[in-house]
Amino acid sequence: MEEQQNENQLNIELSEEVAEGIFSNLAIITHSNTEFVLDFIRVMPGLPKAKVKSRIILTPEHAKRLLAALEDNIQKFEGVNGRIKTQEEPPFPMGFGGPTAQA
Repeated sequence: MEEQQNENQLNIELSEEVAEGIFSNLAIITHSNTEFVLDFIRVMPGLPKAKVKSRIILTPEHAKRLLAALEDNIQKFEGVNGRIKTQEEPPFPMGFGGPTAQA
């Protein structure tokens, strides 16, 4: 039985660069009939541009599994740390620009 468990075990490697992670404060999700595309973006206040820092492409089945895993993890997090507060409006203007001129 132990041999069978070793056959089904997946060895996942995590490089040092990937382990550092990439900060994102905006995600844009699009989809077609065959895939979901998640673009993770870092928006900096006052800068007129924001770059996609990472793009993840998933099958619809994997997107649904990701949703379930996120819901489960958020429920566990909130059970320990309390409810996560969300805002109706994004914490930055969606125009991405700096201050506007006034007359």
